[in-house]
Amino acid sequence: MLDKLAAIEEKYVSLEARLAEPDAYADSVAFARMNRELKDIAPVVETYRALKKNQDDMAAARELMSDPEMRELAREEFDAAKGNIEDIENRLKILLLPRDPNDSKNVIVEIRGGAGGDEAALFAHSLMRMYTMYAESRRWKTDIAYLNDTDIGGVKEASFIIEGDGAYSRLKFESGVHRVQRVPDTESSGRIHTSTVTVAVLPEMDEVDVKINPADLQIDTFRASGAGGQHVNKTESAIRITHLPTGVVVECQDERSQHKNRERAMKILASRMYDAEREKQSAEQAAQRRGQVGTGDRSERIRTYNFPQGRVTDHRIGLTLYKIDEIMNGGLTELIDALNMADQAAKLQAEGE
Repeated sequence: MLDKLAAIEEKYVSLEARLAEPDAYADSVAFARMNRELKDIAPVVETYRALKKNQDDMAAARELMSDPEMRELAREEFDAAKGNIEDIENRLKILLLPRDPNDSKNVIVEIRGGAGGDEAALFAHSLMRMYTMYAESRRWKTDIAYLNDTDIGGVKEASFIIEGDGAYSRLKFESGVHRVQRVPDTESSGRIHTSTVTVAVLPEMDEVDVKINPADLQIDTFRASGAGGQHVNKTESAIRITHLPTGVVVECQDERSQHKNRERAMKILASRMYDAEREKQSAEQAAQRRGQVGTGDRSERIRTYNFPQGRVTDHRIGLTLYKIDEIMNGGLTELIDALNMADQAAKLQAEGE
């Protein structure tokens, strides 16, 4: 591990030197790539340097322990440094775990009402609001790409982009079936209904990330429709792209500009195709799933929101929180932190084995 850490620090110093050169800005793409790489490895380097400092402190304290007058103070410093080193080594093990290359990317969130009709559509709207409020709390930007809503304020289907550093790393475990148990406003007898909503979280990809043959695409323009009579309904600015070999269909209708809708639809198509290929590889290498939180399968029921009991239960890690109002208002931090910690623990166990 120490050899690996020394190599990472050497790379960090080299990148710092290259970025400080007068002509570093000449190639903006290379500059951005180096800057991103520097930022990615900075936490590892900072922690490694803290490890080396505590190792030096420990060695200095050991020498002082031979002096009878300094022995007690030196022992305290030695024990403190030793305890710090144990904590730092544990942090480094986590920092050195294989990273998901998509962790820093923006995300495309797709929400579809499942079993439960109008109640499922209303809960889909609630989940969309929950993710939007969570994004706002982190000062991320949210853009709706496609929205098929209902007359009573529900959402049959929605697709929106969340732009922010590390958005995918925070939201990637939200994919799956979300179940709600509550009494609908339309239920006069007070009977609890159970409905489901499917959520898919995809890393945002560009066309250059996924090879798409233009000849395989059927592109249609149409006049957008939806509740509320938005401005987009007045012109044929909406775009529908069909990838003929796979049958994947993407619609984008929220922008006034047909060009912007097309650009966004192509990103969503690239992201879906990348996700489909990744699911295929994951299925072929099922053993890898031992190091994941849940299977990642969208048909997997991952969470239950029980309104009468005020609880939210994540079935993958067995966590129940009795703070449903806070969670539905975007307070997802505790849940997401717990999922990330469980994922790290699973990966550490897999590494150990």
